[in-house]
Amino acid sequence: MSVKTFFEIATDRQIGQTKYFFLIYDGFPVSPGHILVISKELRQDYFALTEVEKVDLDNAIRLAKQLIEENHSPDGYNIGMNCGEAAGQTVYHFHCHVIPRYKGDMDDPRGGVRHCVQGKGYY
Repeated sequence: MSVKTFFEIATDRQIGQTKYFFLIYDGFPVSPGHILVISKELRQDYFALTEVEKVDLDNAIRLAKQLIEENHSPDGYNIGMNCGEAAGQTVYHFHCHVIPRYKGDMDDPRGGVRHCVQGKGYY
């Protein structure tokens, strides 16, 4: 069974929260410490968030960074959201990936998120 919303996730998996978001470790992490920031209200994607929620999203991302750095020592971060099927969204409940990056985790990280479109990462 695939997850339709993140409300199906047990509350004991939550590692932090702000007024409008809760945080969990990603079930399929791409690096050690990968966290998801998830809206407490069902919103399809970033563009469906209220302005107040968008302000609190910054607080939630900062909290994710703090939690990651309690157990890991990343050298950088990717922060990303998939909005819509064409962008790779599979769960239509807002979530933001906070992905810690480590020197040597890929041969050449230049281009970062540009790699989401094949052949466009390096410029």
